[in-house]
Amino acid sequence: MRIAVLQFAHETVTFLPNDTTLADFTYPGSPASGEALLAHDPRSYMGGFVKVAREYDGVELVGIESPLWPRTGTGSGWITEEAYETFVGRMVAGLKEQGPFDGVYLSLHGAMGVRGVARPEADIARRVREVVGRKAFIVGTFDPHGNEDAAFLAEADMAFTVKYFPHYDSHLQGERAARMLVRAIRGDYVPATVTVKVPIITPTVLQWTGASPWMDLVQRALVWEAREPDVYVNVFFGFPFADVPDVGLCFQVMTNGNAALAQRVADDMSSWAWRRRDALLNTAKVHPIPEGVRLAKEAMARGETPVVLADHSDRSGYATWILKEVIDQDLSDVLIATIADAKVIDALKVEGVKVGDPFDREIGGLVDESAGQPVRVTGKVVGAVEAYGSLWVSVGFGRGNVVLISRYLTQIMEPSDLVWFDLAQFKAIAIKSRVHFRRGFDDSGFARTILLVEPVEPFLGTVRLDGLPYRNVDLKKFYPYGDVDFLQARHP
Repeated sequence: MRIAVLQFAHETVTFLPNDTTLADFTYPGSPASGEALLAHDPRSYMGGFVKVAREYDGVELVGIESPLWPRTGTGSGWITEEAYETFVGRMVAGLKEQGPFDGVYLSLHGAMGVRGVARPEADIARRVREVVGRKAFIVGTFDPHGNEDAAFLAEADMAFTVKYFPHYDSHLQGERAARMLVRAIRGDYVPATVTVKVPIITPTVLQWTGASPWMDLVQRALVWEAREPDVYVNVFFGFPFADVPDVGLCFQVMTNGNAALAQRVADDMSSWAWRRRDALLNTAKVHPIPEGVRLAKEAMARGETPVVLADHSDRSGYATWILKEVIDQDLSDVLIATIADAKVIDALKVEGVKVGDPFDREIGGLVDESAGQPVRVTGKVVGAVEAYGSLWVSVGFGRGNVVLISRYLTQIMEPSDLVWFDLAQFKAIAIKSRVHFRRGFDDSGFARTILLVEPVEPFLGTVRLDGLPYRNVDLKKFYPYGDVDFLQARHP
């Protein structure tokens, strides 16, 4: 049994001005093939898939040359046609050269945005199908922030999507994908799938599955999987910061040859979500940054520390709004991690920056309007470390404050990500994250106060989606921005 393994994943913020280019995907280790591809992410989808697939005798995994995540992470816009066609072309060529295959595993994300390609994940599945034929089985794994509809499963056979946000179960979904792919190849599982789109569009910061109603939505999917053997329920929360036609909430249901059951489960999940649509959009309080910083200062005065200020809206990494308010409101003992500024990092590297050097220059801002203006920081370099292929510089300023300057957008998810600091010396930590930070700062009980914030203006990472310049999405067709009656439309 020969199974081809491929990856092409990105969460594309199409409103950012900087495209995601061929060069962004090309760096030491990427693209990867063979064992390097199979071993590159052992704690996530790929690791789960490889682990379980290799538990079966007679299974041969073939890693086809694929790009890993771009070096920009999620801090870049449309993937260029050159980058997409280059890598998909290599993937198709690899399949032709190393085939035939009984099955194919696609490690995807679902929120990829490509110039000129409306539904890239479905397009990848279609082009893979053209090579491997209809007798081979294709399975994909996805992030719950994928923007998907029925197009992918029109070409592929199965999909498995992470259920939790933060994404605790990516390894598990990779395991499931391997197990079910082997079963399908052996004839033990005959996928029957149903996809239902629900016209609800939600900002990602509201999609935390650690509290109701998103927790309840996930639990409902898990109950169906528990009560009906061989039923699998995917919930795509959607990613509204990609201006693509398949945006919004989506359910996929897979059964073992039972299309009627798949439809019943899909109808139940989608109607439940529609009934709870108001609750799904009212799950968290997001403060304007000036107010959030003021509230942090008050919490610090009451001793309700450490405080986490989470700027969910910064999609470039360059945003300086919190830094400006920390200075203007004269906060002390604050760690700001991070402000991205590639030019400053390059200049400091050329200068041979070292701990103890004086620091007096503007950082961040300007990359787009959502980043704000550069802010001058005057202080002293307290850290300079080469790690993860880049230079990271920490600058102490004001009354016990430190700002960490990075090359790219960096989403801090765990206190351990800040290994270079003694966190006990800080009363507040300001980070760029929406929900992922909760795994280390909230679920662990680390933070006593958590404040979600965004700029006063509705910039590109906002919860106010009607402030975004959509071209491919008509918000009037989605709740809460239009007069939509989903249940009436499905059951007139």
